[in-house]
Amino acid sequence: MSDSGDLQVDPADFRVDPADEKTHTRGEEELWNESWYFDFVNEDATVGGYVRIGLYPNLDTVWYWACLVGVDRPLITVIDHEVPLPSPLPSLELRHDGLAAEHICDEPLERWSLGLESFAIVADQPAQMYHGAKGDLVPFGIDLEWETSGMPFAYPQFLTRYEIPCRVRGQVMYGKKKRSTVAFDGVGQRDHSWGFRDWWATGWCWTAFHLEDGSHWHAVTTKPAHQGFGYRQPAGGDLEVYTDFTVDEVVDPEGIPTSAQLHIHGTEITFTPTAWAPVLLVAPDDRVSRFPRGMGHFVTAEGVRGVGWIEFSQPQH
Repeated sequence: MSDSGDLQVDPADFRVDPADEKTHTRGEEELWNESWYFDFVNEDATVGGYVRIGLYPNLDTVWYWACLVGVDRPLITVIDHEVPLPSPLPSLELRHDGLAAEHICDEPLERWSLGLESFAIVADQPAQMYHGAKGDLVPFGIDLEWETSGMPFAYPQFLTRYEIPCRVRGQVMYGKKKRSTVAFDGVGQRDHSWGFRDWWATGWCWTAFHLEDGSHWHAVTTKPAHQGFGYRQPAGGDLEVYTDFTVDEVVDPEGIPTSAQLHIHGTEITFTPTAWAPVLLVAPDDRVSRFPRGMGHFVTAEGVRGVGWIEFSQPQH
């Protein structure tokens, strides 16, 4: 590693094993978790969403989140922390009250398809999710496909996680009396991780975005320690891995960022949100963390524009 934060890398060092697309043997820790994220955003960040499956086998439950967000539209969100574990465990087919979801690996490291039928909360203000998650219920469905559009990227060996930039296509449906269908064609990211994760101990920032020059970016850092890590995948170029990522955000009274400045290996990138889908997280011992996750515009200091998602873990110490 150089002083500048570069990692001299061979892309083969970060190759993902296709077998890791499956579920993994649980650890012994109470908060051992296996997580799949699937996010999507259109080319102008006016509509998007994400799905997260979080298996907590030692707590005998699944956390399931799914949402649709956008400009001049309310937050439509599913937040269910009491979904029964899939049986048998390797399945990612989930069933609970008012929720039926399938998550199918059509081709390892290349393509996943998701189907969801559920009832979702409609919230005019995203911060409502921090205060009881109340709102009107509407039917909500997802029928989307994530197809790999960049290099699947495995974290270093001591971190069990990988990230994959994707193209996302399909449709999202919602509504009671008059059903609305959003045809979707955009970009996205999916990631898969497994291991011990304490949401309430350390803050962090994660982001993945896609610029108009064809490059894919990902970065994650702890806060306030700033132990950053991530990559840039230029269109047609060599993978660049770096360890110097920090972020400075401006937040509203609820802690939801109104803007953020990303510092990635000498590149300054401004994030401007267009929509948020936050989640309130309560630990078995009643610790609380706020988790604002949002989509928006990313613009480099040179004026190169893009879209993507960002999240902040905010333990409420």
